[in-house]
Formats: sequence, structure tokens, C-alpha cells
Amino acid sequence: MRFMKKIFLYLFLLVSAGEIVSTLVDIPLLHAICKPSLMIVLALYYWSVQQSKQLPVVGVVILALLFSGAGDVLLMFQNSEAKFFMFGLGAFLIAHVLYIFAYKQHQHGDSTHALQGLQKIRFGFPIVFAGIGLVSILYGKLGGLKIPVIVYALVITVMALTALYRFGRTNASSFTMVFGGAILFMMSDSLIAINKFMEPLPMSGFWIMVTYIGAQFLIVCGLLRHQ
Repeated sequence: MRFMKKIFLYLFLLVSAGEIVSTLVDIPLLHAICKPSLMIVLALYYWSVQQSKQLPVVGVVILALLFSGAGDVLLMFQNSEAKFFMFGLGAFLIAHVLYIFAYKQHQHGDSTHALQGLQKIRFGFPIVFAGIGLVSILYGKLGGLKIPVIVYALVITVMALTALYRFGRTNASSFTMVFGGAILFMMSDSLIAINKFMEPLPMSGFWIMVTYIGAQFLIVCGLLRHQ
């Protein structure tokens, strides 16, 4: 199993590098191979490393990765038909809901050292402010996508808050990785929204994929470190 873990890790790094390169150099074949492979390989890496025998716990994480992978594939066709953007948005929304459940599964019941009362509000405010701020900026440009984008922004904000509220309920490395991944996920989706609805960003594909790949990898590694 250790050998397989290394194989899947190196393969994930390889397809990640290939996808990032494809955002800088126009190589359609490389993009067509690497992007759909990212979350499949990461799910295989998670499966090879995880120690839990509880199928519901393991299954939620794998489903989150597979729905993310479906979102990746659907967004590859968003320029040809607008409906693919909606389908991709829906797939990622389901992935975030699954991550919310996964975060709750990967934490201890003891809340002695967890954030309490006003601490939750104080530390959670920047995340909520960022979510509301982005929607407010984009609102006038969303057209018929106002409600889907607002719902999606709400869910990803809750996902990041759930990652934050694992503080004190898991070990430091698990919390830091998962929370860092959740924030990177918000950054990646914010770049997608700005690039699509406001104005094209320089090297947008590169920065979107770097933050997205980093987010998914940190979340998976963080969940694996929970004891």
C-alpha cells in the first residue's frame, strides 16, 4: 500500500504540473488528459493513504473529489455552451456540501479548546465579508445567474467557516491544511467569477489552477492527518 501511495502521489504531481503547463502553453491534448485526471488520481491517493475503516467517512471525501472532477470536466466546455457552466457550478456546489459533512466527521466532539461565542464571530467575519463583498461587486453583471451564484457563494462560505470551526477539535496540522485549502478554494472560485463576469485577468488560467490544485491537495492531506 505504501508503494501505491507513492505512485498515486507522484502521478498527481505529474498531472498537476501538466495541467498548469497547459494554462501557460496552448497544448490542447495535454489539457484534455490532465484536467479530467486530477481529482481521480487525488481520490486514489486518498484511498491508498486513509486508515479509516468507516465507509461513510471515506466515501464522503471520495464523492467530494469525484464531484469536483465532474465540475472540472463540465467547465472545460463552458465556452461552447452556457449550460455547461451551470452544470459545473452544480457539481462543485455538491462537492462543497460533501466537504462540509467531511469536516464535521473529521473533528473531535470535545469543544473545550474550540472557538467559542464571540470568537467564532470575530474570526469568521473576514470570510463572510469576503463572500458578501465578491457577490456585491459582481451582482450587476450576473444577469440570469444571480440566484445560482448567490447560492454557490453561500455554500462555499459555509464550507470555509466549517473548516475554520474545526480549530481546537483536531490537531494543528490537520486544521491548518484543511483551513488553508478552504481559503484557497474560495480564492480560486473568486478568480473564476471575476474573470468570467467582470474582466479577463492576466494569466487567469494559471492562477485559477494553482490555487485550485493547492486547495484540493491541502484539504485531502489535512483530512488524512486528523487522528
